[in-house]
Amino acid sequence: MGRPTIKDLASAAGVSVATINRVIGGSGQVKEQTMHRVLEAAEQVGFYGLGALQHRVAAAREKFRFGVVIQSPNKAFSAVVARSLKAAAESHTESQILLQVELLEDLSPEQVSSKMLEISSKVDGITVLAAEHPLVVDAIDRLSSQGLPVVALISSLSAHSQVCYVGLDSWKVGRTAAWAFDHMCKSPGKIGILVGTHRYRCHDLYESGFRSYFRELAAEFTLLEPISTFESDTIARELTETLLREHPDLKGIYVSGGGIGGVLAALRAGNHERKLITVGHDLMETTKSGLLDGTLTMVISHPFQTIANEAIVAMIRARKAGNEMGRYAAVVPFEVYTSENI
Repeated sequence: MGRPTIKDLASAAGVSVATINRVIGGSGQVKEQTMHRVLEAAEQVGFYGLGALQHRVAAAREKFRFGVVIQSPNKAFSAVVARSLKAAAESHTESQILLQVELLEDLSPEQVSSKMLEISSKVDGITVLAAEHPLVVDAIDRLSSQGLPVVALISSLSAHSQVCYVGLDSWKVGRTAAWAFDHMCKSPGKIGILVGTHRYRCHDLYESGFRSYFRELAAEFTLLEPISTFESDTIARELTETLLREHPDLKGIYVSGGGIGGVLAALRAGNHERKLITVGHDLMETTKSGLLDGTLTMVISHPFQTIANEAIVAMIRARKAGNEMGRYAAVVPFEVYTSENI
């Protein structure tokens, strides 16, 4: 058999010869879905002009440039989020996505708002992971008035304008953590609560869901007042040592934000005979080692790559829909890990 012709390719793709010519020549409008079908057929039949087709399909993809502003003092967490977003952008086949990623390592709202406004003229939309603050809200409203969409990542943000959200149901995360203590503690007692910072709305909702479960289903437990680690391992270690010293009858610790490394270090150094139930967030090297050596009982984790993929889709949809987008939310199921399934 001779090499496949344009007519053979048209037949394999289920389109006309004229459509094949438009795809190859780059002239005229061809639906993106049709172009991909032609490309797949060319690969199957071994069409001689495969390289040219691949070039045409790649050149025809819509191009978007999105800004990403990540405010998190936890470098390991920020790195995972940024890496996942970059992988999502590179693997997105329907459009060409360019990302400008800005990592902010403190909790200053001035930095977040100024960075969002600074990059706004260079991008088609912004994804932001930030703590709630009037300056951040004002920046979102100003960008929205200019027609620039904003997607809140992992921690929801309030604003007068429409803000999309991609992340977990934080209230359910908190209730799931509470369920773990209720079922794993051999007897009721005191539970210490360490939060990253209440300035992240997701941290506030973790605690709200956590407390609601105990009020409803396990009132015999005593929940200590939450203490902020400010996402710092050093501060978290000191706070954990204080909890262990001042509450010898402590049954468990819930770490609903950054600082888990400091908590685990304090527990390991303490050499306590009693076995504490400890629940933390996000499967990374630190938490994985805690699960493996038994210092950490359970981890509730963001499925980072799934969230990143959803964020890219949300940005594209928001850019195309404009003000018609509404308050779009992509709530992703969270993952639960113990030493037995990592």
